[in-house]
Amino acid sequence: MNSLQQIIGKNLAEIRKKRGLSLDQTAELTGVSKAMLAQIEKGNTNPTVTTLWKIANGLNVSFSTFMKEKAAQVTQIKKDQLQPLIDDQGNYLVYSLFPFHPDKKFEIFFVELEPGFTHEADQHHPICEEYVLVSEGELTVEVKGEEYSLHQGEALHFQAKDRHLYKNTTERITTFFVVIYYSE
Repeated sequence: MNSLQQIIGKNLAEIRKKRGLSLDQTAELTGVSKAMLAQIEKGNTNPTVTTLWKIANGLNVSFSTFMKEKAAQVTQIKKDQLQPLIDDQGNYLVYSLFPFHPDKKFEIFFVELEPGFTHEADQHHPICEEYVLVSEGELTVEVKGEEYSLHQGEALHFQAKDRHLYKNTTERITTFFVVIYYSE
């Protein structure tokens, strides 16, 4: 993770360059000296709140724009480094791979369901859709009293507000992914 002054510097330089502005032009727009702008862009100085506001106003961007850290281009998740949520005496394990983020409107889980076990899922918020993708074994999903049999590589989509059950009627573990999408 970069220091805040480095993040501010990178963001300022990126905004300036995207707009095709020189340091002189940016100084004229913002009322902040060329030397100060150069020091900020290099991450050599920590600008004051007043200075940052001058730059934000001059460039017509929000104050917080300078503090946003770029999201990682690649995120690798390793199951053995995650702590599962355990339900039903360890027969239903849920690993949160990608937790909910309001900008993305979805979350992704990896689930392990032990042989011969049924898990009743709580009804979710009425604006949720659920996508279930079987990675190993067989899974029966019951939605509003109707059963759907899924095998490895198969998937199911339904409104998560409806009562639903996950059933493993086989003699081996079933694993699957659940994507929950929040439409609002």
